[in-house]
Amino acid sequence: MSPKPRDATLPTLVAHADWGSQSAKRWLTRAHRQGERWLVRAPSPVATPDRLLAALAAEAGPRGAVLSGFDFPIGLPLAYARRARVRAFRTLLPSLGEPFFEVAERPEEISILRPFYPARPGGTSQSQLVEGLGVAGMEELLRVCERATPTRRAAAPLFWTLGAQQVGKAAISGWRDALIPALRAGLDVALWPFEGSLAELLARGRVVVAETYPAEAYGHLGLDLAAVSEGGPKGKRVQAVRAAQAPRVLEFTTGLGLELAPELHAALADGFGARADGEDRFDSVIALLGMLGVVQGRRPAGEPGDPEIRQIEGWILGQDPPPAHGS
Repeated sequence: MSPKPRDATLPTLVAHADWGSQSAKRWLTRAHRQGERWLVRAPSPVATPDRLLAALAAEAGPRGAVLSGFDFPIGLPLAYARRARVRAFRTLLPSLGEPFFEVAERPEEISILRPFYPARPGGTSQSQLVEGLGVAGMEELLRVCERATPTRRAAAPLFWTLGAQQVGKAAISGWRDALIPALRAGLDVALWPFEGSLAELLARGRVVVAETYPAEAYGHLGLDLAAVSEGGPKGKRVQAVRAAQAPRVLEFTTGLGLELAPELHAALADGFGARADGEDRFDSVIALLGMLGVVQGRRPAGEPGDPEIRQIEGWILGQDPPPAHGS
């Protein structure tokens, strides 16, 4: 009997990096395809961001494809892009450097060329960012995929860099330290959905990078959103709350036919320990499982139909796409 042919749209390796501006907040979870099954390993620290994608490509082998998820924004809000005359994020990204990544310290330093603000708290407001970038309001600095949905609250705007929910500093680090070095080095990296559908990109045997959002994945796995996504004493920062999600997580992995490494199985049951990085490791695993749900066809990838969103704003993997105009 001849072996079953390989599905060309299935990656060899799926990885997810839970990303922070500080190195201690960066954790990578990997799943290796073994025939028709997947082995999911426990999270490990991201040691060298500038070599991360090259290392994943080497791990997958010369004929393997990699799907790598990052939980920082990948794309620009349309209102900003129009003012900056950006028509394609993928074309712009490798050219970015200073002063774009230099966070403005004072309101008068904010500009289209220096859009991140503020460098530190004290006498700052979002209205200063709105005025500096010449947009109507903070809502215009949210990409469509970042707006609130029935299952989660809105994300923070890309260019705001203050507060517990802010994503600006992680985006700066992720773009500057992980994505741009790989693109400039000539690694065969494709950004989803900017360069095509997920199936198309994986079929070419490339390193495919996609944006993820752990809070979106909570809903995909059917976790207790009231407990997990809220801050404070009932939030995911609490070890017992994370541990309480283990039965549902294991039910999801069983449904996908996933094999968990023993150390990952133990970490799930334990709620990833009492250390402060427990929530980062938890999110790294949950987002990876959400990605595997997409890879295995449980959810569509969610490519948006609007060409401006697809080319400039990007999208969160597995999130339902926005309705088409006129529907």
